[in-house]
Amino acid sequence: MIDIAFTRAELPKSGALALLLGEDGGLTGLAAALDAALDGGLGRAMAAAAFKSKRGQSATLLAPGAGLDRVVLVGLGKSTEMTAHQAEIAGAKAVAALMRDEAAAIGADGLSATMLAHVALGARLRRYRFDKYRTTMKEEQKPKLAKLRILAGDEAATGTAYQPLAALAAGVELTRDLVSEPANVLFPAEMADRTKALRTLGVKVEIFDRRDMEKLGFGALLGVAMGSDCEPRMVVMSWLGASDPEGTSKAKKGKIAPKDPIVFVGKGVTFDTGGISIKPASGMEDMKWDMAGAGTVIGLMAALAGRKAKVDAIGLVGLVENMPSGTAQRPGDVVKSASGQTIEVLNTDAEGRLVLADVLWYAQDRFKPRFMVDLATLTGAIIVALGNENAGLFANDEALAQNLLDAAKATGEGLWRMPLGEAYDKMIDCDIADMKNIGGGRAGGSITAAQFLQRFVNKVPWAHLDIAGMAWAGKDGAVAPKGATGFGVRLLDRLVADHYEH
Repeated sequence: MIDIAFTRAELPKSGALALLLGEDGGLTGLAAALDAALDGGLGRAMAAAAFKSKRGQSATLLAPGAGLDRVVLVGLGKSTEMTAHQAEIAGAKAVAALMRDEAAAIGADGLSATMLAHVALGARLRRYRFDKYRTTMKEEQKPKLAKLRILAGDEAATGTAYQPLAALAAGVELTRDLVSEPANVLFPAEMADRTKALRTLGVKVEIFDRRDMEKLGFGALLGVAMGSDCEPRMVVMSWLGASDPEGTSKAKKGKIAPKDPIVFVGKGVTFDTGGISIKPASGMEDMKWDMAGAGTVIGLMAALAGRKAKVDAIGLVGLVENMPSGTAQRPGDVVKSASGQTIEVLNTDAEGRLVLADVLWYAQDRFKPRFMVDLATLTGAIIVALGNENAGLFANDEALAQNLLDAAKATGEGLWRMPLGEAYDKMIDCDIADMKNIGGGRAGGSITAAQFLQRFVNKVPWAHLDIAGMAWAGKDGAVAPKGATGFGVRLLDRLVADHYEH
């Protein structure tokens, strides 16, 4: 966690400084003051480094003088082409270069209060670390940056613009924390218990145990959980920001009904061995983050409540562990879902869709939502198709799909529209049950998985985001360090803010 403050745009007298410079701005304001303090040294250093302030360029001046330990230059490109996400990337790039400094400042002449707030958001997202289990780190390995000043022309306006972004950042950080936890710590009951913390934000939290789900007929979800000693859970989180914007005690007690709610559903397989259809040993440790869809929904609900979003939003997560044992589900078993439809389980490693089937049906039946979006690390096939650059987007509603694509472009959390169709749907038809849980062979694996889910949305406007390639990063990204990315929280928050708040 980094302490971010907004102060007057004056040249610091000590420490480290990051200057964000546009191509068309020249040396003005802070840059001009620094150049003068260095007797023209900034301009000479920029020329020597061939730094032209193009977007993505950076350069570092070590011990430049004027009391500063170093100056980091980050290019913004042309100001007319500047977007909020580009401001976030610039802030993240600056912080990545300042991690060894205990305190630092970022200045950017000519940026509005809104853009500077997004610089701060990018800085905070990039500073994130998950080091709670590292006890023998050497001092030089530890990031030191704990305090960051954003030098602003209007400190008050910039601070005000940052407030909702701070809530958004907290939601992303919560998701990253959940996804980073090992499965021996974060099992279904523990993950459900952690959602209780959202009650302090005004979110109503309901936790369903095995007995509750048996009464609801959750045969598909409970079938996945059969092999594990860890008991399954479903959590329903309600933020009634339109019906009850202050999150009063009435909302917490469930006495206010949501108005035309929007619903988000997350797959929460806290560890996935594949069950009896067991996965290869190599890389299986990564399956601790097979609950990333649920982690995103929880972080999103925290973000919406934290910024008091004027929307009625419901988040549901199905939490199970998929293990092989003498009680585990077998290939060839037939289960009955909450919808009444039957499923032949041909592959127990196609378990996420079974979890989502029951939760999606329950969500549409209980809440009668305006739309539903589910998120899941559902298929390896989507990584084969799209790599680690985009999540797969499947939708039965054109307006919802376009709104999601617009939000993806605005936030930099990439989506790529994938097809649905009758021919794909026929691939999951079954000889002995209403459907089977996999298609025929390897062809179209992510599509047949989406077709399976579509059978449980009951014609409600719906989108499915297959985030298998996006939830975890093997290297540092634009605004996320290596590891859990928190993908989807910013995307869906933007979707809500742009289209669905009252």
